[in-house]
Formats: sequence, structure tokens, C-alpha cells
Amino acid sequence: MKVKNKRQSHIKSNIWVSEINDIIRGICGGFLFGIPLLYTMEVWWIGSVVKPQMNIIAIILTFVVVYLLNRTEGFRKYRKDNRPYEAIINTIEAMAIGIICSVFMLILLREITPDNFLKESVGKIIFESVPFTFGVALANQFLGESNGDSDSRNNQQNQHKNHQKSNHKLISKSTAKSEQLYATLSDIGATLIGATVIAFNIAPTDEISMLAAAFSPIWLLLIILVSLLISYSIVFQAGFSNQQKRQQQEGIFQRPSSETIMAYLVSLIASAFMLWFFQKLTFNDPWTMWLDHTLLLGLPASIGGAAGRLAI
Repeated sequence: MKVKNKRQSHIKSNIWVSEINDIIRGICGGFLFGIPLLYTMEVWWIGSVVKPQMNIIAIILTFVVVYLLNRTEGFRKYRKDNRPYEAIINTIEAMAIGIICSVFMLILLREITPDNFLKESVGKIIFESVPFTFGVALANQFLGESNGDSDSRNNQQNQHKNHQKSNHKLISKSTAKSEQLYATLSDIGATLIGATVIAFNIAPTDEISMLAAAFSPIWLLLIILVSLLISYSIVFQAGFSNQQKRQQQEGIFQRPSSETIMAYLVSLIASAFMLWFFQKLTFNDPWTMWLDHTLLLGLPASIGGAAGRLAI
């Protein structure tokens, strides 16, 4: 009886762990797909004045598209016996995740405040949640890995570990250091490319300056924490492709926490350079202006940097 109870509790714990992992994967996919549109003022304006009928149409269209995606593969691991009612439940859950993510980000960016919550927030939330919801639904399809790929990768990693152990004595310290340096440079390069791609699309616009005008030091601190948390989750917690490889990489910043901080600093450098390149910041501007503008652009840039590291 005790063995049976232990098995049941173990199964329940595995179900909850799998559920949490699926939700984290969906949230991270939503941020990867939805963050660029979040920094678009036209969407803020349209959402604040749109009629209720358009909000209903947006919800219906989003539901239909996400339902069709969930019939093949959504943010959960694919099941061959996926039934229509299961796809409906997953669609509702994906839309809920998208709405919660958009609400959280709009509050963080000060686009939803107690003053305008009832007047302008509904349309903003619905329109901004559309790309977030698509990202949730597409997370596993585009960024996940199949079981076969995971098994083959694990086998390759085990073989590589055994090979390393057998030849450990033959590897010199200088060779090990050069491999660590190469891995570190690869991480920095991938982060820089991903961050630049995202920052290049946002830096020339006026959104950063508009957002910075409403930010206090406390909100900037929250921006830093959220940037680190999202980028860490995307690379090390969401279960996307190459996550095992990322956790076992042998660079100088070999730990997930130190790699996340390093990548965030690289993203901030890319953000500052993009703002200077597009003449949104000059060397005559005060350092406080450089700080708030760079941190605000650093949020989407760090997400782009995380995506870049997933690609290598």
C-alpha cells in the first residue's frame, strides 16, 4: 500500500512539473514573439480607441488561429490522441497566458495605470495579447525539440562525456582554456547578434523616449529584474532546443546565472550603441538619460540575445 501511494504521489508530482514546464515554455514563447509589437505606439493608440466590436473580432480570430495550431502542436508536448476538446482547452489556456503576459508588460511599461485602466486598457490588452498568444501557441512547434532529437542529443552528450573522460589526461590545460574562450566568444557573439536584431528595429522609433519620461528608479529596477528573469527562463527553463547543451556549456561563464548576467550586459551595450547610432542619444546627454533609455531598450534586446544563444 505504501509503495502504491508513493507511486501515485510521484505521478502527481510529475504531472505538476510537466504542467509548470509547459506554462513556462508558453510564457517564454509569448515574450519571444510578442515583445517587438509591445514597443509600438500605434498599437497603444489603436487599442485605446478601438470599438468593442473590433475587440470581439480580434478575440474570435485569435481563438480560431490558435485552435488550429493546437490541433497540430501547441505549447504543450504533442499527443497523437489530441482531441478537439483538448485543443479547445489548450487554446483557452494559451489565450489566458497571452492576456496575462500583455497585462503584465503594459503595467511594467507604464502604459496601463490606475488613471486609464477603465478607459483605454481593454483594447490595449486585447490587441497586444494577440502576438503573445500566437507566440504561446508556436513556442513548442518552432522552438521545442522532439523526443527523438532529445534522445539523440542525450546519447551524443553521453558519448562526448565518456570520450572526454577517456582522453582527459591527453588534453592540455592550454587546450581546455582555448575551448572555454571559444565557447564564451560564441555566447557573446550570438547574444550580440540577437540583441542587435531586436534593438535595431526599436531604437530608431520614439517609443523609448516616450516610455522613459514616465519611469522612476524603482520601475527601472523592475525592468532589470524582469529582463534577467525572462532571458534566464528562455534559455535555461523553457525546455526549448539546445537547453541541455546550454546548461552544460564549458565557457568562462559556465553557470546559468553568470551567463545570464553576462548576456544582459552585452545586450545593454548593444542597446546603447543602437540608440547612439540612430542619434537618439548623444554624448552631450546626461548619464541618467543614457541609463533609462538603455535599460528600457535592454529588455527586448536581452530577449533577442536569449534567442540568439538558443540558435547556436
